[in-house]
Amino acid sequence: MPAGFLQLYLKLFFLLTPFFTLTAFLTMTAEMDTAEKRKTAVKTAAAILAITLALLFFGKHIFAVFGITLDAFRIGAGGILFISSVALVRGEQYAPKNSEHGDIAVVPLALPITVGPGTIGAMLVMGSDLSSPGQLAVGIGALAAAAATLGLLLLSSELIEKILRRRGLLILSKITGLFIAALAAQITSDGIRGMIQAGS
Repeated sequence: MPAGFLQLYLKLFFLLTPFFTLTAFLTMTAEMDTAEKRKTAVKTAAAILAITLALLFFGKHIFAVFGITLDAFRIGAGGILFISSVALVRGEQYAPKNSEHGDIAVVPLALPITVGPGTIGAMLVMGSDLSSPGQLAVGIGALAAAAATLGLLLLSSELIEKILRRRGLLILSKITGLFIAALAAQITSDGIRGMIQAGS
């Protein structure tokens, strides 16, 4: 497995806030039977992949339409991502109870719980960084692997809950927040450096 693929896969996996998503999934599917939980897990993973692929492919076009520079977006996305990471560390991120209005796989599990504003911003930045067809292929593969891994976590949610309990999942969610905070700092730093170099 190429080092670039593994690095991108890990970034994308943590961007999807897997342990917070798992905690929210367990809360919102508490009244479902095992078959319903599995169906919801698969649909959630598929929705996450579809949304993030769209962001990966159309990020450059969004920048072009609105006349936003990549470095400016890096700074904005880094700030939002940092706020999201603080919420994760403090355990304050939005986690609604089970919905009575039908399917919860796309909304709110995929969007906005898993793919929130910070993740959207980071995905747009990453998509703009993948310039060559080879880089884009690696990005798509890493994204598919990250979404599939998250899907497997959700499919194994009952077993994971028995092993780790809610307190263990909360700790893992906080650790995820720390990783995302570091990624936010890196994205913001790259944006500031790029704007300084462009102005010099």
